[in-house]
Amino acid sequence: MADRGEDLVTLYDQAPLNARYWATIGLGVTSSVFDYFDYFLVGFLVAVLAPEWHLTFGQTSIMLLSAGVGAIFGSLIWGALADRFGRKMLLVAGIALCALSAGAVSLIPDGAWILFTGLRFVVGFGVGAAASVALPLIVEYTPTRNRTIITSATVIPVSLGVLTASLTAATLLHLIGWRGLAALGFIPLLPAALIALITPESVRWLVTRGRTAEARQIVARALKRPEDTLPRTTAPIDATTELPSSFADLLTQPRLFLLTVIVWFGASTANYGVFLWGPTIVALLMGVTPQQAAPLFVVVSLTGMLGRVTFSFLPHYIGRRLCGAIMGYGIAVSLGVAALFFDRTLFGYPAFAVLLIPAALFFDGGFSNIAPYSAEIFPVRLAARGVGLAQAANGIGKIAGPLCLALIAGTSNLITPKATIEAVTPAFLFLAACGLAIGLAFTWLGVETHGRPLALRQDEIPSPAEDFAMREQIS
Repeated sequence: MADRGEDLVTLYDQAPLNARYWATIGLGVTSSVFDYFDYFLVGFLVAVLAPEWHLTFGQTSIMLLSAGVGAIFGSLIWGALADRFGRKMLLVAGIALCALSAGAVSLIPDGAWILFTGLRFVVGFGVGAAASVALPLIVEYTPTRNRTIITSATVIPVSLGVLTASLTAATLLHLIGWRGLAALGFIPLLPAALIALITPESVRWLVTRGRTAEARQIVARALKRPEDTLPRTTAPIDATTELPSSFADLLTQPRLFLLTVIVWFGASTANYGVFLWGPTIVALLMGVTPQQAAPLFVVVSLTGMLGRVTFSFLPHYIGRRLCGAIMGYGIAVSLGVAALFFDRTLFGYPAFAVLLIPAALFFDGGFSNIAPYSAEIFPVRLAARGVGLAQAANGIGKIAGPLCLALIAGTSNLITPKATIEAVTPAFLFLAACGLAIGLAFTWLGVETHGRPLALRQDEIPSPAEDFAMREQIS
């Protein structure tokens, strides 16, 4: 047997999906749900604390934004650290950081809004940190034959974190108070401890760092074979593996860097813009309160979940690149039509409200395809930084989106700008343009990853000609 690290990875790629694998996937998904539960719970906490602590609009805005800013820094910093020091323990540390800071909010003195803001910044930092490590670990852990469907499907339950936060606040807030609600943030410490006990380190990452002895132990256990029957490697697979890791390394792949930024900024802006303004616009058009328009957005959310299921399986048949283009152009067409014909009637309802339902298939459902894609397009030694870049662009989109909508509406409220009928068409044409940018990015910059083993080195990234040949083979 050839004495090369690639052979060890190839053998590992043939391993069966055993109980340890499924336990790891389950723990990763569970921790993500709890992390996003903590991340979105702040809206309910601030709603209670603002009148109780006599907070100003500026103070509550800072409290709400702090986690988002923390997530940007967490994803960038942890991505670089994970490429340098490994996936497993940095994932555990990210989850634990999020849980400890979220739960600690329940212990702060009344009126300590600055301390609250600081802890929420750390919560966001932990969420961004965990996300930038969990995706590469799951992608690298999953065999190529199963990777497209399984890694996409892990994104489906993440949105349950938002739903769980809403349901928990609605049912338990009056029973346990805001401190009890905040104390639930400690829960993710349990899956973090189980991940530390059960989950193995990424074999692909170990091989790229030249730590073959550790990789061989994991592969031997996965294949139930003696270690001495596996290939041995005594040197790092890449001469650059011992160099310090920095985000500047991503610029060695400018095509993939630009693709990641455009796709994630556009997707985040479109998604957040719809959910920020959609309920208010529907309420204005129907002449009801936003609370009365909320049931429609339950349908929109359910359609988004259906879209996530669809975009988990569809890439297995037509590839990730084409699915990404469908997502982008679908956003552009559906939101563009909603913008131009928002005041018409369709099936007895405002056309805007009806059109948002199929649009959710794209602006929400498409995340199942693009989330693992960020870890697949970069070589393993850059994968966590690639996901960190994606999450940072995602976080910036959530902040820049409301700013752009505020400029369009001509309002001074830059955090939650209020929608007006006059601003519907230009605002949603802007969101449609974000979708168009996604579609064009996948069309001109996208690479196909479905069915392709993960690249261990930069020179394994396919050229445009090689990528075209691969797409032809898939089709």
